[in-house]
Amino acid sequence: MNAAPPTTPALDLSTDVLTLTRALCDVPSVSGTETAVADLVEAALRRLPHLEVLRDGDAVMARTTLGRPERVVVAGHLDTVPVAGNLPTWVEGEGATAELWGRGTVDMKGGVAVQLACAAAVTEPVRDVTWVFYDHEEVASELNGLGRLVRHHPDWLRADMAVLCEPTSGAIEGGCNGTLRVEVTVPGRAAHSARAWRGVNAVHAAAPLLQALAAYTAREVGVDGLTYRESLGAVLITGGVATNVVPDRCVVTVNYRFAPSRSPQEAEAHVRELVDGVGIPGVQVEVTDAAPGARPGLDHPAAAAMASTVQRLTGRAPAAKVGWTDVARFAELGVPAVNFGPGDPSLAHADDERCPVADLTTCLDALRTWLTDPHA
Repeated sequence: MNAAPPTTPALDLSTDVLTLTRALCDVPSVSGTETAVADLVEAALRRLPHLEVLRDGDAVMARTTLGRPERVVVAGHLDTVPVAGNLPTWVEGEGATAELWGRGTVDMKGGVAVQLACAAAVTEPVRDVTWVFYDHEEVASELNGLGRLVRHHPDWLRADMAVLCEPTSGAIEGGCNGTLRVEVTVPGRAAHSARAWRGVNAVHAAAPLLQALAAYTAREVGVDGLTYRESLGAVLITGGVATNVVPDRCVVTVNYRFAPSRSPQEAEAHVRELVDGVGIPGVQVEVTDAAPGARPGLDHPAAAAMASTVQRLTGRAPAAKVGWTDVARFAELGVPAVNFGPGDPSLAHADDERCPVADLTTCLDALRTWLTDPHA
């Protein structure tokens, strides 16, 4: 008779945030396999009588309904990139220097643990709260669980502002840059490489474009008091069909990360202007992906109060989020949003992913203070 498979222990939301983070991380949930961890999160939230809970696929939402004058959304994703031999988690160091190592500790189950601990502890917040835990963030945009919730349950996402618990090393990072990807196709004419003079080498013809991209000076743009650093460059190049054929086509993929003061249409126009200025005959530009950025949102009173609380507790002033995050989805709904969570974002997806334990406790303290202090 086969033994029953081992069961995963239920999440204890009353435990310390380090133990809770380890429990979440030690249940692998690579994008597309979030069901087990979503089940644990749903079961834990349904044990809390002050919350109404909803499940949609592998996304779970829970909310208070206290009739407060403001409602905030606090969101985080349950999935991770593939494990790289870095589970189960382990702790290195002691005291103030202790770090939790393993997949998901930074991106972003540390943030999810902060959410869950706060959801359990704060039964009567000064602002009504909708807690959102969603799937498929680390893969194609059309699969994103938050996007699905926007389509299926827009009423649950109505709010005065939102907090996305993406890693920020415990500081407020307002808004995010937008992103644009285009394919620049440079034409040529095929010929046998032994008679190269009969053809036009498309890879060689692309050289002026590559030189222009290499010489490009990225802007630093002030938006609502924060400074966003842009970037524009080639990220992929393809061309040629065989080693004895002059390539008749070269495609350069260009990625532009643009400040939230620009729309995707303005970003596209900027890239087209650069390409046109190179003067390559017959070149074509096709947009393959575009997502708007999000303004900082710190002019909203609730966001300003959170930024003040975080700065008072950590000494860290708000900064701009230079990457793209799902705060942009909230911005499209007209909901100002900020990023705030434990862990260094530069370690997200890294094989040596690790989060300072102090970040976990600091973020939990700041979020709990913001939600319970009537003066915050």
